Amino acid sequence: MTAAREDGVALLAAIIATLLIAALAGALFMTMTEETAIAGGFRSGAEALYAAEAGIERSVDVLSATADWSGVAGGAGSPAFTDGAVGVRTLADGTQIDVAQAVNLANCARSTACSDSDVTAVTADRPWGPANPRWGLYGYAPVSTLLPGAATSPVYVIVLAAAAVGSTDPAAPVLALRAEAYGPRGAHRIVEAEVAQDAAGVRVRAWRVVS
Repeated sequence: MTAAREDGVALLAAIIATLLIAALAGALFMTMTEETAIAGGFRSGAEALYAAEAGIERSVDVLSATADWSGVAGGAGSPAFTDGAVGVRTLADGTQIDVAQAVNLANCARSTACSDSDVTAVTADRPWGPANPRWGLYGYAPVSTLLPGAATSPVYVIVLAAAAVGSTDPAAPVLALRAEAYGPRGAHRIVEAEVAQDAAGVRVRAWRVVS
């Protein structure tokens, strides 16, 4: 009886040890998977931020060669860059980006078309009421077509343009630019800038990372 009891205790101990090892292995695997996902998300976010900045820089380059900015605000002029007709784009991981929807979201936080009252509504992000920016498309394309050496980047960039808040001097117009970059794993970064045109040329007057 004593030997059988000892065998039973040994078997129980072996089972408990096996379960503990399995639990530790599972926890280690979960930790490594989570850290990999966090690192991947950080990398995607950083890549999207650089892409948004590249969208602003490319737009400024085009504006520097554009004498008349009167048709740029609201998307009435020629685009700085484009990859075809406005519509839905699909990223490498299957994420879909609706170019027109991005404009509506920027103007009134809705995916559908914005009414005038929607655009002028006072919100925390758009507190200027009737002077709220009326964003229009200025450029949209994969960042791989904008940057030499970015051929493998899956990020897509949309740039919007509007008259800058408080810009009233037609002799020295100021445009607001908003670049939104979309990447894998839900990465979405937004950069805004104000670009001024005067006798000295074109200069970036202000720059901020929105998200």
